[in-house]
Amino acid sequence: MDQGYMVVPDVLDADLLERVLAETTAICQDVMSGTALRDILCIHFPHKVSELFRQVARHPAVVSALTSMIGPDVKMMQSMLFIKSEGKPGQAWHQDEAHIPTRDRSLTAAWIALDNATVDNGCLWVLPGSHRSGVLYPVRDQEDVRFDCTMEAYGFTDDDAIPVELPAGSALIFNGYLLHRSLPNNGRAGMRRALVNHYMSASSLLPWFSPSGDEAMGMLDHRDIELIAGKDPYAYKGTADLTYPHVRPERQGGCAPVMQNGDASSRTPHGPRAQ
Repeated sequence: MDQGYMVVPDVLDADLLERVLAETTAICQDVMSGTALRDILCIHFPHKVSELFRQVARHPAVVSALTSMIGPDVKMMQSMLFIKSEGKPGQAWHQDEAHIPTRDRSLTAAWIALDNATVDNGCLWVLPGSHRSGVLYPVRDQEDVRFDCTMEAYGFTDDDAIPVELPAGSALIFNGYLLHRSLPNNGRAGMRRALVNHYMSASSLLPWFSPSGDEAMGMLDHRDIELIAGKDPYAYKGTADLTYPHVRPERQGGCAPVMQNGDASSRTPHGPRAQ
C-alpha cells in the first residue's frame, strides 16, 4: 500500500458475480421503479436493501485487505452502486476523505468491478502515492464537460496519473487521501457497473454530520455503521438507521441536496460522488 492502493483479483467468482449483477437490476427496479437501468448513475446505500450486498461487503478477500491496511477493527458506513452506461460522466480529481472525514485518516474504499472496467468505459485513474502527505487539497467549481457538476481538487500535478483497468469481479482498495478521478463512458466497451463500499477503523469516531443542540464537535460520531471485522469500542452507543437507499439526484453528479419527506436532511451524510 505504499502507493495508496492495491488490486485484489477475483473477489467475486463467476457465480457470485452473476448473482450480484442480477441483484443490481432488482435493486434499481425496486428503488426507481419504471426507470431504465441505463438512466441511473448511482444508488446510495444499496446494502440497506440487499443481504447479498452486505455479504459482499464482508467478503473474506476484501476483509483481509482491509485489516492489513486499517487494523483488526473495521466498520463500514456507506455503499454505492454505480451504473455507468454510455455517455455518463466521470468525476474530476477528488479525495474521499474530503467527504467522509475520519479522525485517524483510516477511510478506505473497496471499488469492486461488476463489468470489465476499462479506459473506454470510465475506469478509475489514480495518482500513486498522493495519499502520503495526509493533506486534503483545496477544491473549486469546474465546467469540464467530461465530468459531473461536483467540484475538483487542485494544487498538484497529475503527470503521473495512471488508469486502473480491472476485470469484472476484481477490486481496487484505496486510501481515502488518494487522489483519483474517472472519465466518461464513451460507449465502446459497454456498461461499467461497480459496487463501492467505504470502511474505516472502528476505533475512530466519524463526524459525518453537523452538530445540533449540545453535541460537542469533538464527540460527533455517525453510528449508522456495520461492524465488518474485530470489535467496536463504541458499541455501547448502539447503532442508528439514519440513511436510506436513494437514487442520486438530478444533474448527474447529484448536486442537489438529498431530499427526505420533502425537506433536505441536514443530518444525512453526503459521501463521494460519481466515480
